[in-house]
Amino acid sequence: MEYNRLGQTDLVVSKLCFGALTIGPLQRNMPIEVGAEIIRHALSLGVNFIDTAELYGTYSYIKAALEKINLDNIIIATKCYAYTKECMKDSLEKALRELKRDYIDIFLLHEQESALTLKGHEEALDYLWEAKKAGLVRAIGLSTHTVEGVIAGAECDKIEIIHPLVNKMGIGIKGGSLEDMLKAIEYAHKQGKGLYGMKPLGGGYLYNDVEDALKFAFNNPNLASVAVGMQSKEEVEMNILIASGKPIPQNLKNRVKAKPRKIVFSNSCEGCGSCAARCPNQAITVETGLAQHIDSNKCVLCGYCVAACPEFLIKII
Repeated sequence: MEYNRLGQTDLVVSKLCFGALTIGPLQRNMPIEVGAEIIRHALSLGVNFIDTAELYGTYSYIKAALEKINLDNIIIATKCYAYTKECMKDSLEKALRELKRDYIDIFLLHEQESALTLKGHEEALDYLWEAKKAGLVRAIGLSTHTVEGVIAGAECDKIEIIHPLVNKMGIGIKGGSLEDMLKAIEYAHKQGKGLYGMKPLGGGYLYNDVEDALKFAFNNPNLASVAVGMQSKEEVEMNILIASGKPIPQNLKNRVKAKPRKIVFSNSCEGCGSCAARCPNQAITVETGLAQHIDSNKCVLCGYCVAACPEFLIKII
């Protein structure tokens, strides 16, 4: 496993980051111990970086995983939407309490869009710096799906870490093209920021092209790490091999491919109908303003709906 330093911080992270969204209540909703065992498996194989968020509801999984493994170099990144000092204080205390940690390695402002939204979160950001001085946070940053968000982070002295969306097809990127995002990431790296990518499989759209999609992200020299959602030990093993540039045994590929997949809609769906219009098999029904009904007899998991959603609210898991 390759390890890289995150920007100018003292944090050294594995090239593969365990993305904890997939195992939790918003997606697979695994029993806590089942999800914890998958995290432990990743840690035992050299992954030392876990990405989560208050929204994901996966603190309990991570806590359970760490209680049964004797490792002291695990780096946890979390994030929240707080924009006031009090709300950020509450979110930090919740993370410390539910993860049973003395400090949070990386705390991010969740889904920042531009310098304007960053300015709107200045009170929360300033509190994080107070918390860092008190030893409760080691590094501070933002996550973003937008090109402007990356640039804003690059140009803000209070931001050390940037967690951008990037994948080979540019799926989910807002405010620009894939080329624009790659240039913004390079610019942020040159400004000394530590970057780790997200959504390398485009919300599952690229699940039939896993190797090339992950290699695209892992091979970006401006990304210290890439967060990947993993829901089985087999996926962990395969992704570690890809991150390490090693061949994948065919039997492992077959076992990963055999895992059942499904489409998940976010509760934030606005019912625009773009997914239903794009579905070649008429498998999606928009009801009461929400695209929440999938006809499993018609859906072939082609992923076209994922790419069609303007808000990137549909995932294949």
